[in-house]
Amino acid sequence: MSEHVRPRSRIQQKNRQIILDAALREFAARGFAGTTIDQISEAARLSKPNVLYYFASKEAIYSQLLETLLDLWLAPLHIMDPAGEPKEQILAYMHSKLALSRDFPQESRLFANEILQGAPRLEAILGGGLRALVEEKAAVIAQWMEEGRIARVDPHHLIISIWALTQHYADFEIQIRAVLGPDRAPFDEAGAFLTHLYERLLAQ
Repeated sequence: MSEHVRPRSRIQQKNRQIILDAALREFAARGFAGTTIDQISEAARLSKPNVLYYFASKEAIYSQLLETLLDLWLAPLHIMDPAGEPKEQILAYMHSKLALSRDFPQESRLFANEILQGAPRLEAILGGGLRALVEEKAAVIAQWMEEGRIARVDPHHLIISIWALTQHYADFEIQIRAVLGPDRAPFDEAGAFLTHLYERLLAQ
């Protein structure tokens, strides 16, 4: 007989989310190595024993954040539809990635920090699930090119370029705002610019 797992109470769910939100801010700012449970508990305004009641370790909190982040980050690529209009699908993916950078900048920086550290906690996913997903969608894009529906470019580098050109606005937000100044809307402008860029790139 399997052990019955009691559902978390509302206060337990709330406290877990408070801890995760606080940890996200700390990890995004300091990286994994530079963040301690004490810093997370202080940021969450909960005692250290209380934090450890919900999560067994700093590693457990970090792993939960990465798991949630990857689900969020990969969702737009999953929904790229082989039956859709190619240019619309690629532009929709680009805009979804840009929106994620706008709405979840700390999550983007957390991911970037993990990659810069050699991705020790993501290695299996990057070489497994992510690679398989990119291969699947690159094959879809290549088929659209074979059918003459969009211009021929390397489909893998097309996907990678979308990552680079959208996530940069989150990961280097301070630089972007310093260059553009306080009165401009970086993400709105980026959306218009990247739409024009990819429409030109993919035009037959």
